Amino acid sequence: MTLAHRIIPSSCHPFSSRKGTYCSVTTPSPTLFPTGRPAIDSLEMRGIVKHFPGVLACDAVDFDIRRGEVHALLGENGAGKSTLMKILYGLYSHDEGTILLNGEPVAIRTPTDAIELGIGMIHQHFMLVDTLTVTENVALGLPSSRGALLDLAKVEARIRELSETYHLNVVPDAPVWTLAVGERQRVEIIKALYRGAALLILDEPTAVLTPQEVDDLFRILRRMTQDGHSLIFISHKLHEVLDISDRVTVLREGKRIGTVPAREMSRSDLARMMVGRDVLLERNRGQVAHGAVRLSLENVSARGVTGHEALRGVSLQVHAGEILGLAGVSGNGQRELAEVIAGLRAVTAGRVEMDGVEITGQGAGQRTGAGLAYIPEERMHDGVIREFSVAENLLLQDHTRPPFTRGIFLDFKRIAGHSRELVENFRVKTPSIDTPTKSLSGGNIQKLILARELARSPKVLLAAQPTRGVDIGAMEYIHQRLLQQRENGTATLLISEDLDEVLALSDRIAVMYEGRVMDVVEREQTSAEELGLLMAGVYPERGGEQ
Repeated sequence: MTLAHRIIPSSCHPFSSRKGTYCSVTTPSPTLFPTGRPAIDSLEMRGIVKHFPGVLACDAVDFDIRRGEVHALLGENGAGKSTLMKILYGLYSHDEGTILLNGEPVAIRTPTDAIELGIGMIHQHFMLVDTLTVTENVALGLPSSRGALLDLAKVEARIRELSETYHLNVVPDAPVWTLAVGERQRVEIIKALYRGAALLILDEPTAVLTPQEVDDLFRILRRMTQDGHSLIFISHKLHEVLDISDRVTVLREGKRIGTVPAREMSRSDLARMMVGRDVLLERNRGQVAHGAVRLSLENVSARGVTGHEALRGVSLQVHAGEILGLAGVSGNGQRELAEVIAGLRAVTAGRVEMDGVEITGQGAGQRTGAGLAYIPEERMHDGVIREFSVAENLLLQDHTRPPFTRGIFLDFKRIAGHSRELVENFRVKTPSIDTPTKSLSGGNIQKLILARELARSPKVLLAAQPTRGVDIGAMEYIHQRLLQQRENGTATLLISEDLDEVLALSDRIAVMYEGRVMDVVEREQTSAEELGLLMAGVYPERGGEQ
């Protein structure tokens, strides 16, 4: 049976025509919600089971959402939340269970099925074509009302209506590449609304937004729920979950732990449900005396992969016993800065020093030997070799040095003992040290990299997005280790797009915008709102001065 002939007895699909007792779904034409399309009164997922080879990703999971509700979905990495939502959006098929729309069973085999039933999904990584305009992106993949000819004027008019209705402030003829991150996200919302989405799945929607952009997004979401939209909100930021959600469902190891009213919960309550134990949410930085300058950058400039000027005269200093946080929206030069410090990208101007010695022209191996440790942003690409075992990845940088060699031969007994010790000390969950690294979860791969880099007692630690994609338990552990290095006198440059992380760990905070350092501020003398303005390229007013 095709979607066009699916029977939905009690609630005809809004883009449909009645034929006796049947509801025959036709190709949707863009209409303005809610007048052109009824809301989804209820959606239920009952007893959803999904197997992957060797893994039970969803174990008889129940989930439901009501009209005009924000229902948050929480869980650690591997808990099953992404799998459950991909089933709802038609990216995966479920092995067992039932999906009910307005009380009637439906089959969702593809994203097209989901869209025709009024279900949309906004992915964490935006699905936009940079070289096209907003209107062209919205129209992409949809049939034109003029047949073989484009009808972009009609699309643009509908975009303006949606933008005005939901206060999205989207310019239809703007090329996507000219838009800020928050504006691109609004384009994704426009795309979903244009296709008639009554229920939206939002996957980590605030991950790359400034605090001001988060506030704007939440105002839009609240307006949508007032009009009857239903929203499924996936996030690891617990305070945002409590701020925007009506109910929260928590998954752990593929099972539903519970569904609770958000107003009755605290961050600690939710974290305990997710992990199964108490989680330390507040970071106690304590007082640590800062020593001499360990890492110094002076007027550093560098080009990106496309030849554009990615860094423009960056100057920074990091002291022993200090964590200098580097905040900024993705794509403002943070990656290039990390690669310059690590010796992976050449500078076009300026100098880099460690302990007063210039290392500008040195390679990555020389910098490692001088005491630099590097936790890269792309752990699978730059941090480990996927096919190598846990032990082999732990020895990547030291396998040619004593005590792991005896002459020209490797000392496998010593290597095994060293690897087991690191796995135990850094709580890396692995069946054995001989397990291929690609079999580990993201959080455990990050712990492996952390173990390898910190085992050498570095003078300077460069940590780029150290907790990206890891669950709350692994995040707690990584934060504790970074603070321990601070107490040990390590100079740490923490590059993170998670402003909460930067505020929790840093002594001072630098903000980058378009390849430049906007400002460097003391942690105790700033706020998330002030940092958000700097991240957007705006200098906040201080004491009446601009």
